[in-house]
Amino acid sequence: MRFFLTILLISITILPASTYAIADNTASVIIEVEGDPSEHKKYLEVYHPYIDVIATYETLFNGLALQATPKRLEKMESLEFIKAIHPVSTYQTQYEPIKEKTNNSVIPASLNDTTYTGEGVQVAVVDTGIDYDHPDLAPNYVAGFDLVDLDDDPMETLQSQGMPTLHGTHVAGIIAANGDLKGVAPQADIYAYRALGPGGRGTSVQVIAALEQAVDDGADIINLSLGNSVNGPDFPTSVAVNRAVELGVAVVIANGNNGPGDWTVGSPATAANALSVGASANPQTVPYLFETLEDKKIKLTLMAGSIPWDFTTDYKVAQLTSKNVKGKIAFSSRGKTPFHKKAKMAQDAGAIALLISNNEPGVFQGSVQNAEDPIQIPVAAISKRDGEWLKQYTKGKTVYMESNHEKTKLAIADFSSRGPVTVNWDLKPEVSAPGTNILSTVPGGHQELQGTSMAAPHVTGAMALLKEAHPDWTIEQLTGALKTTASRINTNQSTPIKPNIQGMGEIQPQNAISTPTIIHNPLLSFEKITDYKETKTIELTIENNSKQVQNYAFNIPKKQKGLSWKLPQTFTIPNGETRKIPVELSVNSTLLEKGLHQGWLTLKQGKELYHLPYLFVNGTADYPKAMGFDFSLKPFSDDQFVYQLYLTDPAESVDVKLYNPETLVFDRQFLQTEEVQVGMNEGYLKESELGEPGKYLAVITVHLENGKLESYQTVIYIQ
Repeated sequence: MRFFLTILLISITILPASTYAIADNTASVIIEVEGDPSEHKKYLEVYHPYIDVIATYETLFNGLALQATPKRLEKMESLEFIKAIHPVSTYQTQYEPIKEKTNNSVIPASLNDTTYTGEGVQVAVVDTGIDYDHPDLAPNYVAGFDLVDLDDDPMETLQSQGMPTLHGTHVAGIIAANGDLKGVAPQADIYAYRALGPGGRGTSVQVIAALEQAVDDGADIINLSLGNSVNGPDFPTSVAVNRAVELGVAVVIANGNNGPGDWTVGSPATAANALSVGASANPQTVPYLFETLEDKKIKLTLMAGSIPWDFTTDYKVAQLTSKNVKGKIAFSSRGKTPFHKKAKMAQDAGAIALLISNNEPGVFQGSVQNAEDPIQIPVAAISKRDGEWLKQYTKGKTVYMESNHEKTKLAIADFSSRGPVTVNWDLKPEVSAPGTNILSTVPGGHQELQGTSMAAPHVTGAMALLKEAHPDWTIEQLTGALKTTASRINTNQSTPIKPNIQGMGEIQPQNAISTPTIIHNPLLSFEKITDYKETKTIELTIENNSKQVQNYAFNIPKKQKGLSWKLPQTFTIPNGETRKIPVELSVNSTLLEKGLHQGWLTLKQGKELYHLPYLFVNGTADYPKAMGFDFSLKPFSDDQFVYQLYLTDPAESVDVKLYNPETLVFDRQFLQTEEVQVGMNEGYLKESELGEPGKYLAVITVHLENGKLESYQTVIYIQ
């Protein structure tokens, strides 16, 4: 088996777009309409015969997929049945390659500890398309559709078509590769839907249309390893996801790569009905330096493009600015010099390795990647504190340090987006799955990638195993079993990682298949506390999935000032039956700090312990009050633009000012409006109102109803 190995960090960003050009000078668009799409299709076929209606959508939203020349499409703007299309958010995959093998690869099949293979389960991959000719994917590929070019060929973008893609092929391989490399569910049927085109770009409307096509084609499970930065539950893609689940299709979604801050999970992972997934970091063998006299340990984080750290003995350590670093481990601080150039200096001076310390607290991820001039010595990042210690300790003397390796514990990847969700305060992610150093299929071979994009398909594959094992189970039972049996992840100090970081924990497929208990809604959100004293109750839905009567009991939580729990200490559920169990929380808001509060309740059944995460927001928190500002040309228009802005709190007005991004000098007032509401806000600007074209720093200021001001910044481009 021949593997071509690379590590990539996958993330999602937003760019403006509306239509995509295809062959023969035509364009493809997906529009949303009022009324019956089928009737509008007949109208267009009669009165606009040069416009091809490729597909109609009536399941998740009312719309039509059209193809024609751009000039003919522009004439459709006057048609009354065409609604203002939701502002079109564009998703783009990005990655940073690491050339060398890490020796910590995760093979997707290792998650499958069952006897099941996903046989007979239909899995839809909504992504960049897939390389269905790949020998590991060809056995399981059945069909698909291309929502970019509007045809039935969902192949990844090829070099001849623009910036090539590989993301969807990697995702599909994690789920169901069935060749030299095996996926989690190697006999599941793969259906591919290409919603992201050249360079990994695609619009929210294309994603919604792909979801609809997958539902109509009979998908059992849909995988969405994509998202945006809007942390709200009612973004259009989230609404479509909820509708798909209501129609009986499980939807598994990557939580996003915007961690480690809270409130960073983005739509559509914010959807209430989505099974949202965070990325766990698999245990790895990592290097560190140790100075015995001072009992000093320095953790090393290899940079992208670095060769492995294979030293096993003591070496001298010296500052890179010293005259002689030959045969030594050199160290330097982070500055304006590019990492590759700094590493090249150390290499040319004869250093055997280079350490670069941060110039601010915390760790950082750097890269010395350069295909034309690769660095031949290992290069690692260290903390600012360790860099300062090295500088002081080595001053005026020779210092030797031991080079060792250690095995890390299972953790959550720093890049994995955190919850909860604004507006409805849902606890996300629900579960976690392997998301670092994942080996899977790509066009022409295999690579390692990392991201929540890789974690989600592990869960999709696990769902396929459960579906095969229990074809009669409902979505609530399938997802409930996976959540109930997830293994809570602890820190090195054996303290549970916070619920909004890991959800229920890392999935355990075999335990989910054989679980005697299914808790349908184990993640408990008590939402926002706004009064002096409030009591809130959640009805926990518990199903006895065994063949005998089961007794349950809650552990009494430790007393906390301002919190009071009312829990049934013991209760019984007959075999095969389901009960709703009230969980009551009383909060005295004046005795607690403002902000996000979270923790765990423990439910016992015999020797089994079920850890149930809970959270609530006391008064307010540091969640973003405004996000997702963007604008683009209105579809079928050449002089009108549509803008969008998502608000999470009641507001009186919004204004947007533009600044020079280099000098930060104020340029002009761009937008001011009092017509605002919680959720998505959209409006229109004429071209004459935009001002001079160029790149600007936009400062969005929200005047909240409580009298406070909230601001954030983003870069916009005016064409």
